[in-house]
Amino acid sequence: MSGARQSVAGARRVVVKVGSSSLTTASGGLDADRVDALVDVLATARGDRRAPEGGAREVVLVSSGAIAAGLAPLGLRRRPRDLARQQAAASVGQGLLVARYTASFARYGVRVGQVLLTTDDTSRRAHHRNASRTLDKLLAMGALPVVNENDTVATDEIRFGDNDRLAALVAHLVRADLLVLLSDVDGVYDGDPAKPGSTRLAEVRGPADLDGVEIGSAGKAGVGTGGMATKVEAARIAAAAGIPVVLTSAVRAADALAGRDTGTYFHATGRRSADRLLWLQHASTPRGALLLDEGAVRAVVDGRKSLLPAGLAGVEGEFAAGDPVELRDPAGRAVARGLVSFDAREIPQLIGRSTRDLARDLGPAYEREVVHRDDLVLLHK
Repeated sequence: MSGARQSVAGARRVVVKVGSSSLTTASGGLDADRVDALVDVLATARGDRRAPEGGAREVVLVSSGAIAAGLAPLGLRRRPRDLARQQAAASVGQGLLVARYTASFARYGVRVGQVLLTTDDTSRRAHHRNASRTLDKLLAMGALPVVNENDTVATDEIRFGDNDRLAALVAHLVRADLLVLLSDVDGVYDGDPAKPGSTRLAEVRGPADLDGVEIGSAGKAGVGTGGMATKVEAARIAAAAGIPVVLTSAVRAADALAGRDTGTYFHATGRRSADRLLWLQHASTPRGALLLDEGAVRAVVDGRKSLLPAGLAGVEGEFAAGDPVELRDPAGRAVARGLVSFDAREIPQLIGRSTRDLARDLGPAYEREVVHRDDLVLLHK
C-alpha cells in the first residue's frame, strides 16, 4: 500500500458522495439492494479504528437520488427538464430516499440525520455557521448525516447544480480528512474507458496530470445531472482546499475506503482556507456587479483590502444587502466576488464618496465598507 493510500485508510473524518445512477434503476425507482450494499460499506467503515487519533471513523454521506426516486411514483419516465417538476419529484423522492437510508442503517444501530442545503445556506455568514454547527453536532452525537441539495425549494439562482461540487464543499465545511466520490466508472481514464487501450490514472498530483485527458459528460441513464467532468472539477476544488480525493465506482467503495489501489487518487494541492470563502467562490451565483476604479482594484486585489465607496465607479443588477456580487475592473473583468453591504438602489449615492462624507450626509449607518475583506474572495482567471 502506497503512502497516499495509507493516509486514505487512516482518514478519521470522511465525506462520501454517491450519485443517482448508483442508487436507482434506469426507470427511476430506488434499488434497495444497491442502497443496502452502500450502507454495508459505510457502516463497516464507521467501525474502522485505524485513524491516528484513535476512535471510530466519522462518515458524512452526500447522496443524490431524491429526484430520481420520485420519478416512478409520479409517473415520470425520465428526469424532467423544468424546475417545477424537478421540485415535485424531489419532494416525493427525498422522503423515500431518507426512509430507505434510515431503515438500512438501522440494521447496524446507526441513526441517520437529514441535512438539506442551498447555496444561500452556506455562503451567507450566519447560515454557514448554522450548517457547520449542525453537521458537527450530528457527528458528535454519533449520527450519520445524509446531505443533499434542497431541490424542493432551490431556484436556478441558488442551486449548486450538481452534488459533486456540493460534496467538495461539504468536505471543507466539516474539515474532512478525505473525500470519496462514487459513480458508475472506476476512476479517471486517459481515454474512453469503454474502448480498448484506455488506461486508468492511478494518481493525479496536480492539474497538469490531466492535460490532454478527455473528460466525459453525464451517463445514459438520464437520472443524474453530473458526469466525470463534474467529479473531476469537484476533486480539484477539494484538493485545492487541502483535502485528498478518491474517485471510483460505487461497487469498489470498500476497497477505496480501505486504501486499496482502486480508482483515481487526487493529491491535496493547496491549503485549507476560510470555509465560507470557498463556498462564496464555488457555490454562489452573483446577483449583480460593482464596477471599480483602478485604485480600488489595486486595493482589493493587491492590498487585500475592503472595497470602500470611494472606489466605486458604477453598479449593475438588482440585489439586496448580503447578496453575492462580482467586483469588476474598468475593463469589465471580474476580479473578485463578495457579499455586498448595501442594496443596489443605495449604491448610486455612494459612488466615489468617502465614508466620512456619507456619515455626515446620510448618517452613521453609511460609514462602512461596501464589501468587507472578510466577505470577499479573489477570482484567479
